[in-house]
Amino acid sequence: MDKERLLIEIGVEELPAIPLLRIEKEIENSWKKILKDNLLESDFEFFYTPRRLVISQEIPTKQPSTTKELFGPPVEIAIKDGEPTPAGAGFAKKAGVDFAQLEKKQKGNREILYFKEEIEGKKTKELLPEMIKAWVESMKFGKMMRWGDRSDEFIRPVRWLQVRLGDESVDSELFGAKSGEFTFLHRSFSFEPWKVENIDNFEQILATGGVTLNQKDRKKKILKEFEELEKELNINIDIDQNLLKEVVAITEHPKALVGRFDEDFLILPNEVIITSMKEHQRYFPTFKDGNLTNMFVVISNALTNDYSKVIRGNERVLRPRLSDAMFFYQNDLKRGLSTDGLEKIQFIDGLGSLLDKVDREEKIALKLANIYLPKLLEATQKDSSQIKELISRAVRLAKADLLTEMVYEFTELQGIIGYYYAKALGEDELVCNAIKEQYLPQGENGQLPSHIFSSIVALSIKLDTLFGLFSVGKVPTGSKDPFALRRAVNGIIRIVEEYELNFDIQEIILLIKEDYKEFDTKELESFIIERIYKSIKTNPSIIKAVLSSGERDILKIIHKSKALDKITSKNNFREIFSTFKRVANISKDVDLESDLIVDENLFESEQEVKLKKAFDEVQAKEYSSYEEKLEALFGLKETLDEFFDGVLVNVDDEQLKRNRLNLVGQIYKAFREIADIKEISI
Repeated sequence: MDKERLLIEIGVEELPAIPLLRIEKEIENSWKKILKDNLLESDFEFFYTPRRLVISQEIPTKQPSTTKELFGPPVEIAIKDGEPTPAGAGFAKKAGVDFAQLEKKQKGNREILYFKEEIEGKKTKELLPEMIKAWVESMKFGKMMRWGDRSDEFIRPVRWLQVRLGDESVDSELFGAKSGEFTFLHRSFSFEPWKVENIDNFEQILATGGVTLNQKDRKKKILKEFEELEKELNINIDIDQNLLKEVVAITEHPKALVGRFDEDFLILPNEVIITSMKEHQRYFPTFKDGNLTNMFVVISNALTNDYSKVIRGNERVLRPRLSDAMFFYQNDLKRGLSTDGLEKIQFIDGLGSLLDKVDREEKIALKLANIYLPKLLEATQKDSSQIKELISRAVRLAKADLLTEMVYEFTELQGIIGYYYAKALGEDELVCNAIKEQYLPQGENGQLPSHIFSSIVALSIKLDTLFGLFSVGKVPTGSKDPFALRRAVNGIIRIVEEYELNFDIQEIILLIKEDYKEFDTKELESFIIERIYKSIKTNPSIIKAVLSSGERDILKIIHKSKALDKITSKNNFREIFSTFKRVANISKDVDLESDLIVDENLFESEQEVKLKKAFDEVQAKEYSSYEEKLEALFGLKETLDEFFDGVLVNVDDEQLKRNRLNLVGQIYKAFREIADIKEISI
């Protein structure tokens, strides 16, 4: 099939980078779907700069011809007395033709109505205007805008349009802009429209005018210049990938430049300087020997032979931001860290102020400190009274920086600022780090607290948020979780596993719930268990088997599930498991809560003696892991098979029957100490 070069260029006022990057893949997928829906599937490239969205490809010049084939009702039903019945007339209507144009066709043993039509494919240039319109309408940037007297919306005003198919300009219109044969180059090069004589030279025309069309090429250019600057200045540039994508999206002619600020500002916390540069100015910080330097890298979009003014301009913009930060920093240190004022900040309706939250967190933290005191003593080399005093201090100071001028200006640094202030004011290092790490982990793979002491503080904060919100009815529903409670539970699970903390859900609930309004604690338990299913990467039936045994200690659930997962993942497990399914089935009528006494005097066969002996040996051993014990229990397979082959369990003699059931039940009960094996599905 013949193909021609297609160029679509939608020229706009400066696109905001973040909304564009958020839906970049969707924009590509949408055009791919539109091509498929119009039977014009072909490879294409999607480019963007701040001022244009571009599709470039080789596209078929027309759709392929298709055959429309419809099978109708049997002739004896469709025609009566030579006239079409409602069934026949309905089929003609469906085919879009008069009844007389229908054919008859033999299908099986019956003659049916039949319609066949060859449909000529449409020319691509006829389809393009509607295809482009559908593509643009599919772009869901979020916040949109109107301009002029128009009622339609787009992310930014559309100022020019090119739709070119081969040598021909295709008549199209978007938001009042009609397609033509011109584009716009870099503003520093020209403000006038630029004639595109040949679309094969489109990228070269843009490049001559200071525009690098391909975003991948812009990224390569930036990274190459980063590498050159690092070698030249003996520095390391902190390349934030999200920031890199953003500067690629907002530049047409990127150029990496180095600026500097006064070294005096380096006494500020690194995070403050970096935030001032990255979040507010899109600068890349630099490091030397692991230390932040007074140099930064800015990506300029200017087209000039002298970048000195650009550098000085960016240095001038950064200085007042750092000066303000220095003023806040010095003022805050004079004031010190204090919780006075937290009582005036509302937390959540029904849960009082932030001071009330701190009070609750402190109670939880001290209760957790009692539970995990041996681990804390070992990790901190402090006595119990010191540990509890420091735990209280850390929790009470954790939110104090909310009242500082620095956090008012840099809200995203709450906790980080508290760490620096606590350190400057001479607080214990454990307290300082706990303040900094109070919200960790912040994502599925986010960094964990670096010390068990910090973990206790982080757990107390997460637990108070959980209990508090459940107690006032703010429970996540469906996909909605405005207070990130699922993330809080995920964090608890990860901390528990990392620091080997026994965490019995039911015991913790009983320990903590007294400080909250009465609520359905079973709902909270179920919510936590739901997150356990999501957190442990294994067959869900394995987790169910562990939970069905009655286990509610998160750490043990994790260890037992992982041990069982290793066993069940072995190639021969399916063959082994059939024996133990039988053990579970036979034991369903056994009271597993009773002592399950087995009288060896009632044994009538060698198989009974052998099984009892083998099981007793398994039970007598000490095991270093759940996996090791499971291996030993599953190792009873051969002995169990001999037992089932040679011994009838359900005999008429009730005493013998009960004795044999108890023997099998003891084995099942031993499994249930780890997991209820009947719940496993493989």
